[in-house]
Amino acid sequence: MKQSGGYKTKQKEQIIQYLTAHEGEHVTAQELSRHLEAEGTPVGTATIYRHLDALVTDGMLRKYTIDSRTCACYEYLPKSDACKRHFHLKCMACERLFHVTCEHLDGIEAHILEHHGFQIDQSKTVLYGICADCRKEQDGE
Repeated sequence: MKQSGGYKTKQKEQIIQYLTAHEGEHVTAQELSRHLEAEGTPVGTATIYRHLDALVTDGMLRKYTIDSRTCACYEYLPKSDACKRHFHLKCMACERLFHVTCEHLDGIEAHILEHHGFQIDQSKTVLYGICADCRKEQDGE
């Protein structure tokens, strides 16, 4: 694994361990902070953000900033760039972010490129709505 900053620290190793253990999930700095504190290694918020930013720069993490009200979330990226090739759905109720690979959405992307000359960056595309779980809860099921 490429290490930013040229040296390893216990804090950085623990952050990377947490992120790799949660591969495919979106985690916040606050969740990471709570985990480290529960493990007996409290780390300051500024230090966590500094490590996360360095890992984003190194290409190990993707940072998602959805809106001005929601904390950024981070996703560990294995060596493949698969996350660049799908859309993201954001539930406005529970705030979960879903990865969606769908031929119908790919068709929309192709249409927009062919008919409007605009190439979509799927890694930055977020569609907003309500997920199935939250819809069920709202409907009282």
